Amino acid sequence: MVEKAKVTVRPLRLSDEAEWRRLWTGYLDYYETKLPEDIYQSSFSRLIGDDPQDFNGLIAEIDDAPVGLAHYLFHRHGWKTQNVCYLQDLYADPAVRGAGVGRALIEAVYTRADAANAPSVYWLTQDFNQTARKLYDRVGELTPFVKYQRS
Repeated sequence: MVEKAKVTVRPLRLSDEAEWRRLWTGYLDYYETKLPEDIYQSSFSRLIGDDPQDFNGLIAEIDDAPVGLAHYLFHRHGWKTQNVCYLQDLYADPAVRGAGVGRALIEAVYTRADAANAPSVYWLTQDFNQTARKLYDRVGELTPFVKYQRS
């Protein structure tokens, strides 16, 4: 287990593109997913843009080195009058797992959701992601919902 470190979280910047790509590629590799270059380009552009309908990006740093990322989005919900917050991607570099990076990123998303008056933050993970689920069990509540999608 890695020693706890001073983790800082800040919004993604244009100058972060290379490190963001490295981290997002690590995230996608974990889920055995490959995406074409145009998706990398459009995703990064949206993450640093100012359209409130697009995703937002955060970078976690230890000693000024990027070590994690989070992508989140505010969207309407049929059962609430306020937008809710969906945390789509969360990743900590394997070299710093256990140092508090994931928790710091989730708490940063919670802070932004609170500032936006979003009544809830939710995310999905795969059932085999046991390492992350240990953290999620401490910072969130497991729901009984099962995801389906068009095949």
